Amino acid sequence: MSSQKLFLFDFDGVIVDGMNEYWHSSLLTFEKFLNCPNILIDQDLYKKVSNTFIEMRPWVKYGWEMLIIVHQIIKRKDPLNNQNKINFLNKYNQNCQKVLVENYWVADDLQKSLDNARKYQIDNNFDNWIKLHRPFYEVIDFIEKIKKNNIQTGIITTKGKIFAGKFLEKLNIFPELIFGYESGTKVEITSKLSREYEILGFIEDRRNTLIDIKQNSLTNNIPCYLADWGYLKSIDRLNLPYEIKLLKLKSLENLLAI
Repeated sequence: MSSQKLFLFDFDGVIVDGMNEYWHSSLLTFEKFLNCPNILIDQDLYKKVSNTFIEMRPWVKYGWEMLIIVHQIIKRKDPLNNQNKINFLNKYNQNCQKVLVENYWVADDLQKSLDNARKYQIDNNFDNWIKLHRPFYEVIDFIEKIKKNNIQTGIITTKGKIFAGKFLEKLNIFPELIFGYESGTKVEITSKLSREYEILGFIEDRRNTLIDIKQNSLTNNIPCYLADWGYLKSIDRLNLPYEIKLLKLKSLENLLAI
């Protein structure tokens, strides 16, 4: 194993709050890149993120799932709302697949359409696209301090690599490694990295992802931290298994002493 030390970060929900960007880009995907007769894109929809979408976001694992949720919220017939969303969430994965089948969609194609919507915004009004994100500056400061301690940084995101990279460049953050959804699952990526680096920690806001890492024989020694400021379900903070630690923004500095 290399003596080079590495600290890993998730992107959405850890380095940046992208809730406005998710909502805006999903609406734009339907408006410009998908033919959906069951919905009507009212320009007023862009003005405020749906509370239902905000509350359902913690269930999302892949970007294309956001399109499923937004579609169900803005469709003309029986839309999702705060009253009926629980039925969808109770069988979340099955219901996402059901919506795919009903609309003759393929998950990979939805992801590509979402990528096209993001590329369209970057090409046409990059500054406005950036403004849709809210950085967690405490995390950015922590990344800068890590680098000063000769520790490399890596970003693992389910966003496309190019989009995370564009945002990080705007903040003058240049991690040595960036992995998007194109690189495989987070378990696969961390497994490969663990052969080359001493991984000092991974900060992620998806509890099940950290559990998967801890249950994998190649990565179970990686210190895992659940970001308290991220997109968490109410139960995610309770009874964390496998020595996964709940991390608060104000406690980031403590990791430098580990």
